[in-house]
Amino acid sequence: MTLTELKYIVAVSRHKHFGHAAEACFVAQPTLSVAIKKLEDELGVVIFERGGSEVSVTPLGAQIVAQAERVLEQTAAIKELAKQNKDPLSGPFRLGVIYTIAPYLLPQLVKVMIEQVPQMPLILQENYTTRLIELLRQGELDAAIMALPLPSTGLQIQDLYDEPFVVAVPKNHPWATRPSIASEELKSETMLLLGAGHCFRDQVLEVCPEMARFSNNGDGIARTFEGSSLETIRHMVASGIGLTVLPAASVPPTPDKDGMLRYVSFEEPVPSRRVVLAWRKSFTRQAALEALRQGILSCDLPGVTMLPDAKITES
Repeated sequence: MTLTELKYIVAVSRHKHFGHAAEACFVAQPTLSVAIKKLEDELGVVIFERGGSEVSVTPLGAQIVAQAERVLEQTAAIKELAKQNKDPLSGPFRLGVIYTIAPYLLPQLVKVMIEQVPQMPLILQENYTTRLIELLRQGELDAAIMALPLPSTGLQIQDLYDEPFVVAVPKNHPWATRPSIASEELKSETMLLLGAGHCFRDQVLEVCPEMARFSNNGDGIARTFEGSSLETIRHMVASGIGLTVLPAASVPPTPDKDGMLRYVSFEEPVPSRRVVLAWRKSFTRQAALEALRQGILSCDLPGVTMLPDAKITES
């Protein structure tokens, strides 16, 4: 049995005619007919019923043809893998991004990648950190953009950028005109945070010690409202319900025009998060990873400090 013979029976099944199938395969009809008869003899079955002007497929032949189609599809996939290995920048790249990064990075990144490596389209997925790590391990994603800290996973990681946090307040709040805010001052405010499962919530609690310290008593952060997205929380702050902490990249380029909100910096040391690119050790398209990293580094994210010389480490 050969792949050529499988190709022939698929062609005959589609065209219902030996002559037309031979033309589609760019061979003489006798060559195709002999090859199919050889395959039928080898298998000891009749794949096609010959008679009249049209060829029909036997019930068992239909199953064999269906299996042959799958084999040919997998063969094409193998060739595509080999092609990508020769040219790592050729073919789709499956990228995962956490919810609190995707809306602010992806619009720029997709545009950059189309301009720089149009032969490598991005297939994107937003999700929680834990789910992205799971998809990476399963081979469903090629890489993911997440924020530290990450659990011990054995993944390769490379730092991308540091992103400071800012405080978002309603425009009429007493702090709206201040140049900066100390993190311990947040304990006296009603804070709006993302719900459980969002790593950004944990990062805010971790890097703002005063918020974490008062998280379990009857003051301040205990009186919180949980939102499903940063944009939902931003609208809640604008309505005067409370304050929130946001990553710098989520702040509009001209924040003074965001009529209902004001954005105030933290006093030193400014809390921040480190954003990284993660992938499996076995992933071979290193040139694709580097093209993606360079694309990210070329994005203009407000308030962010890019890390172009970061080394590859293991989480």
